[in-house]
Amino acid sequence: MSYIPHTDAERQEMLKVIGVGSMDELFEAVPSEYRFPSLALPEPMSEMEVLRELQELSDANFDASVAPIFLGAGAYNHFVPSVINHILLRGEFYTAYTPYQPEISQGTLQAIFEYQTMICSLTGMEVSNASHYDGATALAEAVIMALNVFKKKRRRIILSPAIHPHYRAVVRTYTQGMGLEIVGDENPDASPDDLVGLLDGNTALLAIQSPNFFGQIENLNGLAEKAHEAGALLAVIANPISLGLLRPPGEYGADIAVGEGQPLGIPLSFGGPYLGYFATLRKYVRKMAGRLVGQTVDVEGNRGFVLTLSTREQHIRREKATSNICTNQALMALAATVYMSLMGKRGLRKVAELCYHKAHYAAERIDSLEGYRVERDKPFFNEFVVHCPKPVPEINEALEAEWGIIGGYDLSADYPDRENQMLLCVTEMNSREEIDELVEALAEVGA
Repeated sequence: MSYIPHTDAERQEMLKVIGVGSMDELFEAVPSEYRFPSLALPEPMSEMEVLRELQELSDANFDASVAPIFLGAGAYNHFVPSVINHILLRGEFYTAYTPYQPEISQGTLQAIFEYQTMICSLTGMEVSNASHYDGATALAEAVIMALNVFKKKRRRIILSPAIHPHYRAVVRTYTQGMGLEIVGDENPDASPDDLVGLLDGNTALLAIQSPNFFGQIENLNGLAEKAHEAGALLAVIANPISLGLLRPPGEYGADIAVGEGQPLGIPLSFGGPYLGYFATLRKYVRKMAGRLVGQTVDVEGNRGFVLTLSTREQHIRREKATSNICTNQALMALAATVYMSLMGKRGLRKVAELCYHKAHYAAERIDSLEGYRVERDKPFFNEFVVHCPKPVPEINEALEAEWGIIGGYDLSADYPDRENQMLLCVTEMNSREEIDELVEALAEVGA
């Protein structure tokens, strides 16, 4: 319980205890011009005036709500149905934490259960947790799970260089000091076949992304069999929207499916909060981090939901904990649940088809421009690499200043050998007129 001193004598005694002689000495680390009472605060304003000023500041932002955006690279501008926010803003959802008491948490537990069910349907896997902070932590937890499956006797992790660079960085940060051998991504040109050649008896996990960071759809046929022949697990990172159109990881024999759930009804929000989905096979369920909601019946035989198989460090079986993940993104998982339930199987396929066809229309037009070339050696989903006649930052600056367009991602920031290469993204939010304007702008800027 805190204690507030009320007299000068009490204040002096407390100052003496912490080793300072006066209140001024206590705050001497704060520059004098920022100390009370000489604070240079503006004159008071009414609520109306404050709102007007805040609106003016907001209008100065240049973001996806006011400009055509062709930037992806892991976070995507998709349509978010308005009903999602209406449900998220219900007090019982946005104030809820871990639903430890099922008798008063049935709504939250059922929402999480439905999320798990939909993620399993989408990925073709058998069980899903709910959930992780983002796609990067989901991949890092896949690595930890693979180590736990093999009781830490296998120490090699193979990462494709075409996995999102931030994901690979998080894996290394997550596992530093664990003595792992992380290989594969040191060669930026390594293909899936090259990665298969790295499999050995010490390999715990082979991880590959499809569509990969460059938007390309990898050929995963036979990859799981080769990983399993070496005794290793296969993890596949996938954009969940692409799974509305492409074969899910489960059909390729993947042991783990992870990815960024932000495209499922979660706005860009300047980088978060986002959602990491994680699904695996039933036989590995006790090695999976995060929470899992199960369906059961109560004493009267009515359907109910409970938190189950959550071996986390603050639970009673903490010695069996598989991870230090203590919480999740329950509100984001709820957003994804509402989105998937609204869209349904056909709606998700329609969104995926729009992204695919619009991206290919844009690629065809850009590829015909003088000085530009689109990489087309592999099929792609809604992102593609463009070789540009000028540095990408220079092109993006001109697109923004002269055309009011948010351009693509400068690949040289993460791949030094990809200088003057731009990663462009097209979603259902980009109209044909916006794409045509982008093409016109690129032609003028590149001239």
